[in-house]
Amino acid sequence: MTTAAAQLSPYDTQRRTGLRETLWLGLVFAFVKIAVEVVANIVSQHAGYGIFRDEMYYLICGQRLAFGYVDQPPMVALQARLTQMLFGYDHLWSLRLLSAVAGGAKVLLTGLLVRALGGGRGAAALAMFAVLTVPVYLSLDSFLSMNSFEPVFWMTAVLALLEIVRLTSPGASPASEYAAKRILWIVVGISAGLGLENKATLAFYLVCLLVALLLTRARRILFSRWAIIGIAIIFLVALPNLIWQALNHFPTWEWLRAVQHSDKDIKLPPLQLLTTQLVMLGPLHSLLGLTGLGWLLIAKGARQWRFAGITYLLFLASMMALHAKDYYLAPAYPILFAAGAMASAGWAAHHRARRAALWVYAGVLGIATVLILPYTVPVLSPQRFLAYEQWTGFHPQDMETHDPTPLPQFFADRFGWTDLLNKVSTIYNSLPPDERARTGIFTRNYGEASAINLFGPRLGLPTAISGHQNYWMWGPHGYTGDEMILVVQDSPARLSEFYESCTLMARRNDPLAMPWERGPIYLCKGRKTPLFAEWKDFKEYR
Repeated sequence: MTTAAAQLSPYDTQRRTGLRETLWLGLVFAFVKIAVEVVANIVSQHAGYGIFRDEMYYLICGQRLAFGYVDQPPMVALQARLTQMLFGYDHLWSLRLLSAVAGGAKVLLTGLLVRALGGGRGAAALAMFAVLTVPVYLSLDSFLSMNSFEPVFWMTAVLALLEIVRLTSPGASPASEYAAKRILWIVVGISAGLGLENKATLAFYLVCLLVALLLTRARRILFSRWAIIGIAIIFLVALPNLIWQALNHFPTWEWLRAVQHSDKDIKLPPLQLLTTQLVMLGPLHSLLGLTGLGWLLIAKGARQWRFAGITYLLFLASMMALHAKDYYLAPAYPILFAAGAMASAGWAAHHRARRAALWVYAGVLGIATVLILPYTVPVLSPQRFLAYEQWTGFHPQDMETHDPTPLPQFFADRFGWTDLLNKVSTIYNSLPPDERARTGIFTRNYGEASAINLFGPRLGLPTAISGHQNYWMWGPHGYTGDEMILVVQDSPARLSEFYESCTLMARRNDPLAMPWERGPIYLCKGRKTPLFAEWKDFKEYR
């Protein structure tokens, strides 16, 4: 019987690793990955870094579970709710533990991808080590977000498709493999459906994947009853969010259009997006990924997996056309690392010098990871990071437009919250009791509102409201606006259009925070028009 492993000449010297052996090896690498992320977050908190802006927002969304939100599907809110129930949010390592576990799952899945391609233990170890150490995953798996789980859903679906293609190869026994293919199509449906409930970017990848399948011999797997059932499962799993979108007039589409037509994000031209991929992965990891892409596209032994390489090219082109952020392509790389490890292990088979070269390459990957780690996870104090940045001469580019900041935005978004809470609580608690009872808090963005709503109750603060993202949908919380603490960037002259009087009470001035987290805090009284009457004008999707 012809099998995938038998078709891999000149890579047929590799023995396709057994499932149990792959799982045990993968679990070891996964445990190391989780340990690295946990230790890094413990060090980060001791170095003075706080909770990340988006994490607070996700935790608040988790307290208001729904089938959708303006700027994300429901999965990350569910992740945040589970995290809060299990661990709370005072310790960063436990707040981010599920993301670290997702990173470990990604490493394990990479080993299984190598096995699906017909590779042996050495190839699986190299691929998993690459995924464990690549800078972008060290970063994305280090905080609570949908980005850590995104590759897990993507690659589970791809893994199932690889196995379906293998089982549908000429010479395979349809009768003996029918049950396995049926289960695998169900896995594709559930994984892709959950992926859409986690982040909408998967929709673009699925379209590219479908086109790639149709363009290659692997198209034969689509012409079966279970393929149709798998696609139907994708739709059914994703349906709750689609219904929520329709019932709420498609706010996510409105938000995406607003961002696309704003100057909020830096819009990368195609060539620059390619350059950022090399920076995001690191040059040495990129070498393995490019090797994998080349193997998938041109190697004779990879003919039946050709669709995986074409999928990446189509997805890359679509992200270029959309001027996407660089990390939007991150979930597509485990399959390229797996393929690159396959090609490298085949190249080194029965050549002692080549095998030694792969060991040296893996060692250099590890050294490079140690050097780049301070840029991916904030393990150095701000002062030491700035000195390290000066020493290396490397200054990473942020993805959003803003005034210059000492720290990269990914680090700076962890500062300013203590300053905000202290000053707002001082203002609020200095008011007479009768005034406190009717005073609300309005903030410019979801980070400020979420910081107050997450930590403010400990300081006796009321619920904060905002017009930003899903906070607008949650409404004015019954406030008339007659007396409000305003955390905004507006001038007193601008505020006088809406209030009888506004007094500057304090200024936020944390030098490490983002520019929009440094500014005035007002106490305003006598709103001329009630908040609820003008709430529609407060909507700010960006």
